[in-house]
Amino acid sequence: MAHGVCELLWIRNLLEELGFKPKHAMQLNCDNKAAIDIAHNPVQHDRTKHVEVDRHFIKEKIEAKIIKVSFVKSEDQLADVLTKAVTGRVFHSSLSKLGIDDIYAPT
Repeated sequence: MAHGVCELLWIRNLLEELGFKPKHAMQLNCDNKAAIDIAHNPVQHDRTKHVEVDRHFIKEKIEAKIIKVSFVKSEDQLADVLTKAVTGRVFHSSLSKLGIDDIYAPT
């Protein structure tokens, strides 16, 4: 999640250098509700000690309204088809959502 925030900040800085000032917080979609809760929750638990620095970095950007983290179901996460092993149904569904057609399919 912290890497995604860094990527958004890089894109934001690039847009600002090109003269486009973002008017709203940039949206980061995440399919992990626990990660979203940890990013928003100021309470530190023993189980989250290893993510303390990342959590503070993300929370700082959320509070500054630079980014907005929202939940997206794993089934709707289009990037998964490019990075994870998925079922045939999910694969073909993702291809159609991405606008990729099978050029060998009979018409």
